Amino acid sequence: MQTRAAILWDKNTEWSVEDIELDDPKAGEVKVKLAASGLCHSDEHMVTGDMVIDKEIADLMGWKQFPVIGGHEGAGEIVEVGPGVTSVKEGDHVVLSFIPACGRCPSCAQGRQHICDLGAFLLSGRQISDMTSRHHSKNGEDLGTMCCTGTFEPYTVVNESSVIKIDDWIPLDKAALVGCGVTTGWGSAVNAAGVRAGDTVVVIGIGGIGMNAVQGAAMAGARHVIAVDPVEWKREKATSVFGATHSAASIEEAQAMVAEMTWGANADKVILTVGTATGDLIGPMMGMVTKGGRGVVTAVAPVMQEDVKLNLFDLAMQRKELVGCIFGNANPRRDVTRLLRLYEEGKLKLDELVTKTYTLDEVNQGYQDMRDGKNIRGLIKY
Repeated sequence: MQTRAAILWDKNTEWSVEDIELDDPKAGEVKVKLAASGLCHSDEHMVTGDMVIDKEIADLMGWKQFPVIGGHEGAGEIVEVGPGVTSVKEGDHVVLSFIPACGRCPSCAQGRQHICDLGAFLLSGRQISDMTSRHHSKNGEDLGTMCCTGTFEPYTVVNESSVIKIDDWIPLDKAALVGCGVTTGWGSAVNAAGVRAGDTVVVIGIGGIGMNAVQGAAMAGARHVIAVDPVEWKREKATSVFGATHSAASIEEAQAMVAEMTWGANADKVILTVGTATGDLIGPMMGMVTKGGRGVVTAVAPVMQEDVKLNLFDLAMQRKELVGCIFGNANPRRDVTRLLRLYEEGKLKLDELVTKTYTLDEVNQGYQDMRDGKNIRGLIKY
């Protein structure tokens, strides 16, 4: 079938909305009619090259990252299933999980679906079933899909491992947000940081991920939740809507605030959710962590970022923990539906996250608004 998609032909270029040809699903795959797609910062990392693998390495692995259809945060309805698909059927409403979950690999078997072995193919640009493409440009060139999903198009074909069935009455445009940003942020606080009642928590960077880390920490019972961001209106939203108790415009301001409110003990948990992680942020972040406390790095760093500023004496002697986090260290098949239950009960805020909606043709404007600090989460609606 013919449809349209936002394609990134190379890094440091704009998204190009073009007609494409979409194949029918093959064995183990489904075709999804999407209702909406979030504009997540991870797709911006493809534009800037932060998530682009060195060509020699990509060639060695048989990967081709460009051209690629963007988007990985979507929800919609199954319109066709390929041979052998058993977990969903035509007409089912689903959320696309940017982390596939096979349910059989060692990680999935241990309840760590966020590091499913199939995640090794997220940047491969091809279908995880047979490493071929279902998406083709108008001149016949194979197109990759961001995180094996490609939600910057009204229809897509994905592996069965990438879809999670949800209840039909949940608004699909809001459910789309749980495919990445909400689960990643909420899980950063609840799962990766392990926030407990009475904790003091600092969240650095209040975009689509950070705002959900704020509400995750608040829902977990944190005593203090300090939202750190240079954009004033985001700080106001964090405190008035999403559960932050305090806010600060910079890490330096937050350091002084935390020291005062804890009598010098510092924060139990500090979560880094800035747009792009850099090594010079780790030292100041861990400097706010109390003895025996934990720092969580959720923000995406450039793929070749290796230099980190960190006081190793302080890390060891104060028994601090520095941990990584992907997809909120969540189990998508359990936590996506779990979070949507909280939304149904009015406990998890999804409607308030969407600052502005866009058409597919407005994708570049949506990302410019993100860069300019105008959105918590922009949303493409089909």
